Amino acid sequence: MFKSTRLLSMLLLAASMGSAASLHANEKYPGVGRAATAAEIKAWDIDVRPDLTGLPPGSGSVAKGQEIWEAKCTSCHGTFGESNEVFSPLVGGTTAEDIKIGRVKALQEPVARSTLMKVSSISTLWDYINRAMPWNAPKSLSSDEVYATLAYLLHLGDIIPADYVLSDTNMRAVQERLPNRNGKIKYDRLWNINGKGDVQNVACMKNCVIETGLTSALPDSARGSHGNLAEQQRDVGPARFIDPVNANKRSEIVQLAAVTGSATAKPSNASMSDLARKSNCMACHQVDKKFVGPSFLEVAAKYKSDSLAETRLVEKIKVGGGGVWGAVPMPPSTLRTEEIRALTKWVLAGAPGK
Repeated sequence: MFKSTRLLSMLLLAASMGSAASLHANEKYPGVGRAATAAEIKAWDIDVRPDLTGLPPGSGSVAKGQEIWEAKCTSCHGTFGESNEVFSPLVGGTTAEDIKIGRVKALQEPVARSTLMKVSSISTLWDYINRAMPWNAPKSLSSDEVYATLAYLLHLGDIIPADYVLSDTNMRAVQERLPNRNGKIKYDRLWNINGKGDVQNVACMKNCVIETGLTSALPDSARGSHGNLAEQQRDVGPARFIDPVNANKRSEIVQLAAVTGSATAKPSNASMSDLARKSNCMACHQVDKKFVGPSFLEVAAKYKSDSLAETRLVEKIKVGGGGVWGAVPMPPSTLRTEEIRALTKWVLAGAPGK
């Protein structure tokens, strides 16, 4: 009887506390939402800061990291982090002297940048791998696997030796070997809210004339350092860019969409072939032979009699995934739906006009 009474009291107390939390959460916005539970907050509180606050305990060797890398990372980043087909290279462009002084000399020149050339904090690498990798299964790695994967990446950059075991206890020491650890400076005006701002404008209270136009631009030598940015941007929204290769040129399907209000007009086979190349489809697929993934002709043959193939493939290309043609995953596409649909029709037709 005593135990039952005590249990009832505890349940009533818990209920009253929950009600109080809900009431408190609704005081400012009545009827909207509730207070987050401790478990919900913990699930989101996974960031690792530059001072390594939030870094979980764990460890991983370079050797273990190589196993994980070859199984889950090479399809996008290459065996040695050098791939420039799906993403920019992770490794390259740094020297022993950079590691010694903590500032990558090559960044002073208009050259292509790798990740290890730019990043200044080891927490950035650990946190990003932990939250976003692998691309087709983010947050699927354990803490030990993240340590191991990062260890292999750092070894590829000659930052740690092949027999190193990276852990939460030696991350600070490894931070002191990042090639560009001194490449970032603190800009005081962004931190001092009482100081003078970094932008000064003349106040206008009435009859104001707003002048618009291009007021700043990258020098010609720097425009191609990260590839053709125009090809990497969606053709919607407020983004502005200059195409250093094909000035003011957009893909034919986008031009059609701009003119007709949709992409229903039939694009040419040549434009589809060009779009497949520019969107990195050709990094893993060839028209008539198997490469990383199946050839376009194999795809067309497989789905020749499937009336729902177009709808299924459009969705598959959108979200990415693997398992149908092998273990190598296909990353999600950044193309617009109408572009994906046009490419799908072209592939199912046998990729004519290759």
